[in-house]
Parts: sequence; structure tokens; C-alpha cells
Amino acid sequence: MHISLNGQWSVDCINTDEVSKKEINNLAITLPGDIHSALIDAGKMESPYWATNEKQVQWVGESEWLLHRNFELSQAQCDVASLDLSIEYLDTIAEIKINNHVIATSRNMFVALKLNILPFINVGSNRIEILLKRADLAAKAEAEKLPFPIPWAVGNNKVPHMNTLRKAQCHAGWDWGICLLVAGVYGDITLTPIEKTRLVAVQTDQVWQGNTCELSVSVEYKKLNTQSDQVTVNFADQEVVCELDLLNNSQVFSFVIEDAKRWWPAGYGDAHLYDLSVSLDNQTINKKIGLRELRLITEEDAVGSSMMFEVNGFPITAKGANWIPLDAMPGLNSDQRYRKLLTDAHAANMNMIRVWGGGIYEHDIFYELCDELGLLVWQDLMFSCALYPSTPDFVKNVVEEVDYQIKRLRNHSCIALWCGDNEVIGAIGWYPESKQNREKYVVNYDRLNRALEETVLNADSSRRFWASSPCNGELDFGDAWHDDNRGDMHYWDVWHSGKSIDAYTTINPRFCSEFGFQSWPSLPTVKQFAPKEDWNITSPSFEGHQKNGRGNSIITEMFTRYYRFPKSFEQMLYLSQVQQSVAIKTASEYWRAIKPINRGILYWQLNDCWPVSSWSSIEYDGRWKQLHYQTARFFAPLLAVFVKSDETLRLQVVNDNRQAYEVSGELIWQSWAGDTLHQEAINASIEADGNVEVWSWDLDKIKGREDEGFFYVKLSNGDTDFNNTYFSAKAKQCRFVEPTLTIEVAQVKEVIEVTLSTDNPAFFMHLEYQGKGRFSDSSFTLLAGETRTIEYFGEASLAQLKAGLTVYDLYHSYA
Repeated sequence: MHISLNGQWSVDCINTDEVSKKEINNLAITLPGDIHSALIDAGKMESPYWATNEKQVQWVGESEWLLHRNFELSQAQCDVASLDLSIEYLDTIAEIKINNHVIATSRNMFVALKLNILPFINVGSNRIEILLKRADLAAKAEAEKLPFPIPWAVGNNKVPHMNTLRKAQCHAGWDWGICLLVAGVYGDITLTPIEKTRLVAVQTDQVWQGNTCELSVSVEYKKLNTQSDQVTVNFADQEVVCELDLLNNSQVFSFVIEDAKRWWPAGYGDAHLYDLSVSLDNQTINKKIGLRELRLITEEDAVGSSMMFEVNGFPITAKGANWIPLDAMPGLNSDQRYRKLLTDAHAANMNMIRVWGGGIYEHDIFYELCDELGLLVWQDLMFSCALYPSTPDFVKNVVEEVDYQIKRLRNHSCIALWCGDNEVIGAIGWYPESKQNREKYVVNYDRLNRALEETVLNADSSRRFWASSPCNGELDFGDAWHDDNRGDMHYWDVWHSGKSIDAYTTINPRFCSEFGFQSWPSLPTVKQFAPKEDWNITSPSFEGHQKNGRGNSIITEMFTRYYRFPKSFEQMLYLSQVQQSVAIKTASEYWRAIKPINRGILYWQLNDCWPVSSWSSIEYDGRWKQLHYQTARFFAPLLAVFVKSDETLRLQVVNDNRQAYEVSGELIWQSWAGDTLHQEAINASIEADGNVEVWSWDLDKIKGREDEGFFYVKLSNGDTDFNNTYFSAKAKQCRFVEPTLTIEVAQVKEVIEVTLSTDNPAFFMHLEYQGKGRFSDSSFTLLAGETRTIEYFGEASLAQLKAGLTVYDLYHSYA
């Protein structure tokens, strides 16, 4: 039985001149939580997310903080063999005292602190203190001890040498993230009285023969006295009860499941989970286990080398996005926010999330939800965009971390891959020190990476270790930013190098685990951080919420290539999201159209950790950008995609399902005024996991007429309708005809519906409500004479939605 120390604590600030003016002493703080959030709640600090307040709150990270509280223990709670204290996500450099005794220090936020505090406690009242020391000074001190300089993430971090600390690297700022050197405790703080035996861990392994799965359950424990004890294991309605083996520290139990219900990634089948429960000496560990077979296949082929995940013997096309920490102030995290964000990923037909290596190993709720939703997880280890020490002390620290985290997470069916880092191989070529002495820093990298690999495989031999992302393959230090014939690729030539959006169709990546294009946030999000006088992309508030140095310039310059310039600030925000969605759609659709060459598309990025201009498809408050609505279509299991070559325009249908389909529908070439220039029926058969060309046209047929109209296809397999739109000219060259839009908002039983119609074709029609909620669809094409009804999902009333709804379209962004 756990004793929770979560809840009300007090915090004092020490060692800062700023604080002497603020008199911060015995301030209330709720744990799990962070110092910044507590200061805001107490009225001692304005939100760092508002306007340019980021600059004004740096004193928080330049201070030390003392967390403290009292707790009571009864005689019975003290009459035990051990009283185990557990502190999860302690960030980061900390000293812990019980009743004025220093019982532990901590220097790694990725390792839970666990120790017996029985020698230090009293019956009755007790005091616990956690001193949170300055991360910036600790990083500097660690850097000074290194035998040679280790370059840190200069372009991202605003505080030097964060790479020497085992702390979330993005806490010091990133090119989408605010610099807040947060500190606190972000996980549970518990006491566990143990009478006879400590239940240490439960691990599982699967062996398959046909549709029969044998699950081995390994129970690790530690006897604290010689008394006998029983362990109870329940799995899939089978129960085993037996005496503990006193001569060992673990026992293995086997369960055979015939005709096992398999766990499948989203879009491929149900993500079935079985309940597992292990009880020992009043301690219980509960898990949900998905039974599945998983392989990463990297085999030489005619192109180079494949990179494909196979689940239950079926090839998977991974479709998803990169995940960054939920909030820059971890005290604002909640299970509800995790559920909403991951459910929204699932709703957009994603089946994989990459946990990026500059953040954190996520909380249990994240992986539990991914198990439930069928979201595979590409799990980076927490190293990103810098070089890292390979000293014995640093390696020892991270080996403990990785061993702890792999054993914590390995039972989750969602975990697909362990990846050593994000862009650290590439970073060897970024910094002057490593560029001038590449061999030395390659050896330094290899020492650490081999230690990580050995630790990962010792803890979990059932999955592959992938050295880095991007990476061409084992012991391959090639250019995975530009080599597209093997391994995973990060393709940033459109955003960072200024290539056209069409450049996405010039590469054929086997697996693209990063690519992206920024947009500005919607107006309702801008209102969360900028006063009205700063509603301008070059205002101080707006520029303070753009962390990529050239970001606003890149967005604006790309407008001039593809679109007519927007007529207002609001329309600039709208058009930036059109442009972002087109960029990611162009890449994703083309790469899906070259299946099976490509088997993975993970765009950068899913979410924001504060209100900001970024590459995300979901804004900080959970609002779907146009990209996320588009993602639901271009990641759908059935996709119709137009592919242009030098001589032809062809239509392909891609099927990621495990069953074959007959599809039918029509394709039209239509003028901007809605006149039909060409029309024909489409009928095709497409096999399971298939990719078939269903139509093609010689481009000579539209030569000189590219700006006269657009192509539109609408298909169905009988159960699911899917469509797509193709412009044969740049939008700025198209002679759009003004659409007259009719918008009706009505309550139909329990649902609020928005019904849209138009006399002329309208493109990128986007519904935006100023409050919370989303729509069943948005950012779509509405044909001339077509009526479409869209559902609103949210808590707004009919009157509120009517008052707060704005409908955008491409023509009215400039006209």
C-alpha cells in the first residue's frame, strides 16, 4: 500500500538578488509540479508565455529552490522491514533530506530515485526537503571537468553546456521552444511500507507458434527477511499462486494463449490488450499486454536497403509525427491533455509517434495510451543535436538511465524501436571543434553509442537498436540528410535550404523520420500571447514567439513563390497554414505513391509546448491546424494521389489495408467557374497493401491551359469515400472566380452542424472557432453547387459557435 506524498508542499527561494525583493518563502506548490507554475499561481510572476515575458523570468532558473513538507507516520507504518521512498522525474540537480539527514543526491531526471528511508524516520511527524540546485551552474562545472571540449547545441540552447546534464535538452530553449530552465518534481512521490519482500519489477516475453502465444512473466523481487511469501500472477483469466523461491531473486511464469487476439497498429486491426496483474506482500503491479510479433526489416534490395516495420507478418507503412514535451512548464501536464493529443493523432490516421531525443522519456500515461490506440512508438534515447561526453562518469550515469528506462518501457506493445539519439552523428559535422578533428569526435561518439547499444540490448533483446536518427544503417556515418536509398532520412532541404515544395518529389526515402514546414498559429492562439497592438508578424511579441531565426522570412518568401499575397494579418495566418499543409501533403502523398520503396513518413512535428510559430499540426491549446485536417486525408488507409512526371499526370490509389478492394468513382477536370472540361469514370481493383495506377493523361492535353482549371477525383470502396484535388499551375497563377459562400449553423438533435455551399469552386475552406473544439473536416475543396455538412466537436453552444465562427477560403485571402 503506497503512501502518497503528492499534493501540497511549500517552496523557498534562495541565492538570488531578485528574490530578496519578492519575499518568496513558504510559497504553496502542488507536486507533481514545477517552480514556474507555482510562482504564477501565487501571483509572484506573470506567465512567461505572454508577449515578451520570457526575458523577465530567467531569474527563476538562476535561483535555488527548497521544496519541503511534513508528513505523519503511524507506528504500524514504521514497524516494517523497509520504507521505500520513490521520487519520479526529479529535475535535476538535487539533494534530498529526511529529518535533516541527507539521504540522497540526484543528477539525472530520467532515473527515478528509490531508497529505503526507514533509518531516518520517526513515528509521528517527519520532514522531507528537496533542494533544487541551479542547472546552469552545474552544467558549467561539468563542462570544466571534461578532458576536451564537447560542443553543445549552440543554435538551439540559450544556456551553455546542457549536454553535460541529464536533463531535458529543450529546457534551455529550442528552435520552437521557450527557454525556461524549469525545476521541480513531475512524477509521483510515494512511500511504500514493505514487510517481507520488495516487488522490484515485472517483465514479459512472447514466443509465437502460429496463432498460439506463450507469454513468459518474469517477477523480480528482493527478500528482506526469511519469512515465506506468496506471489499471485493473473493473465488472460488464468491465475497462478505459488510460494516464492527464497534462493533466487526472480521467478518465471508461463501462460499459453491459443488463438491469441493480436495487437495491431491503428488502421490495420484492433489494438487488443490483455490484463496482467502481479501481487506480492501487499504490492501490486498491473500492466496491459498486447500480444504481437514485430520486426524491423533492413535488407539489401535493388534500390539500396529497405527499412520497414512488420507486425504480425504484415508490412506496415508507418505514418505519423514527431512528439515534443507536452508543456514547457511540466506542472501543466495532465492525463486529459495526453489523451486528447494522442487521440487527435489517432483521429488523423496516424499509426506511429516518434518520441524525439531532446525531450523526455514520456510518462506512463503516454505509452499506455499508445498501447490502447494502436500507435507504434519510435523511442529516441535522450540525446539531441549536440555532442556528448564519453567520460567514464558520464557513461556510467547514462547507462543507469537507459537500463532503467528500457526496463520501464519494454513491456509496452507500442514500442517499435530504440534509437540512440537525434542527429548526433550529423552534429559531428556542425561544430568547429569536431569538424577540425573529426576522427577524435567520431571515436568519442562511438564509445558512448556502443555503451547505449549494449545497455539497450541487455535490457531488451526483442527489438532493434538503431544508432541514431537519421542513420543509413549500422556503423554507417554517411549523410542521411541526403542519401535516400537506405536507413531513415531527415529531409530539410525545403525548409532550411530554400528548395521548392516540389523538391519533396525528387527524393525517394526508404523511411523519412523528419521533414517539416512551419506555419504561424491561428488568430485565437495569437490572442493567447500577443496584445492587439502586436498583431503583426514583425512585432516584438510575435517575433518573440518565433524561435527559428529565419522562420518568418521563409514563410513570407515562400508566399511569393506560390500564392498571391494575403490582404490582412488574419489572412496571413490562414495562408501560412495552407502553405504548410500543401508542403507536407506534397511530400507525404508522393512518398506513399512510391510504396513499397518508402515505408515510413513521420513529419516534424505533432504538437507545441507553448503558443508559438512552429512546424506543428496541432497548436498549444489543442487546436487543429489545417495540416492536421489534411493529414487525416493523406494518411488515410485508402488514398488517391496525383503524381506528375515530365510527360504525364497519373492517378494512383494506395491501399494500406490488410484486405483488397474494388474502388469506383469519377475524375473531373473543372474550370474555376465550375464548368466541366473533362470527366471520366474510374474503376479499379487494388490488392491488400497495394499501390496501383488507375488513370493517366499526357500533359500535352493541358499544355498552355494549366491555369484554366483543376483536377478533382472522388472514389469509394463502398464503405469509405475519399477524394483529392490537384492544381496544374501555382495558385498565384490560377484565375480563380470569386465563390459566393452560404454558411448555415444549426442544432440537429445533440449535434451542431455547419452546412456550406458555394456557386463557384472554393479551395482550402477552413472553419475556425475562436473557442475550444474542432470540426469533422476542414481545409477542403467545395465544388460548385456542392453542399457539405460539417459537425462541430466541442462544448460551445449554438449561439457561441455562430458568434465565434470564421470560415476562410483561398480566394478571399487576397481578394
